[in-house]
Amino acid sequence: MSDGRVLLERDGETGIARITLDNPGRRNSYDPAMREQMASYLDELALDDDVKVVHLRGSDGVFSTGADMNNAYAWYGDGTRKDGQKKDGQGDDGAKRRRPSQRRRLGVDRKTFAFYHQFMGYPKATVAEVRGYALGGGFELALMADIAVVARDTKIGMPATRLLGPALGSLHLFFHRLGPVLARRMLLTGDTIPASDVEHLGVFTEVLDDDRVAARADWYARKVARMPADGLVMAKEAFRLVEQSQAYQGEEVASYLFHAYGTNLQFEDDEFNFVKARAQHGTKRAFQLRDEHFEIPEP
Repeated sequence: MSDGRVLLERDGETGIARITLDNPGRRNSYDPAMREQMASYLDELALDDDVKVVHLRGSDGVFSTGADMNNAYAWYGDGTRKDGQKKDGQGDDGAKRRRPSQRRRLGVDRKTFAFYHQFMGYPKATVAEVRGYALGGGFELALMADIAVVARDTKIGMPATRLLGPALGSLHLFFHRLGPVLARRMLLTGDTIPASDVEHLGVFTEVLDDDRVAARADWYARKVARMPADGLVMAKEAFRLVEQSQAYQGEEVASYLFHAYGTNLQFEDDEFNFVKARAQHGTKRAFQLRDEHFEIPEP
């Protein structure tokens, strides 16, 4: 049952369904429950013959800041804790919180990446209305949409690489859509950049001023919805086959594999450990400390 943070609207006359991420207090970041709700709605719409286009957007002028990092280990479930452990990361006996096992990481990350893989090969046309922030998983969704209309001042990137390491996200997607030079730059630095910086690269369908994005995304959704439904589905499968054969060739496996094993990092004393900083100072201060650590004045 939906908890109201992911909204679904259907317009039977136009053949357009709209999914809205509605968690504005956290810039439309999503936790496992929200992602499961998105997946459930997408599965439902995939089987609805009256729907041709899915329009994905966020509330309050923000697309999504991706996975909610307030509790990074929560994605791996209760099995990451020892019996009797308290929520603050300490057990009754003072024992430290146990890291998720690699087998648990691999299983959970495989499921996580399956969500993105299914969205990229979704049988209905997808239109992303992207404003404010598109970070982490939000950035991936914007890149995976068939049509992405993005505000020029939208901040895009994978800042969680500063927390969990550069082997983060759908690597095959980044290298194919962004190109190897830009993909390396963004993953190795964790920089967030305005969408205007990649406007000339054709990464997104259109990059516009913010006040034009909503109307333009709606226009694209209505335009695509005029196409024959079966033709759209056949085209999407054809597009998927071409991308898989020419660009990906099963490389999505590498993404979740490296994410599961590559993000179980050991940190030196002079390296920033987000999980430790969050436990000591709270999430808000941990993000401030992260930004201070990685801020290097340009020459």
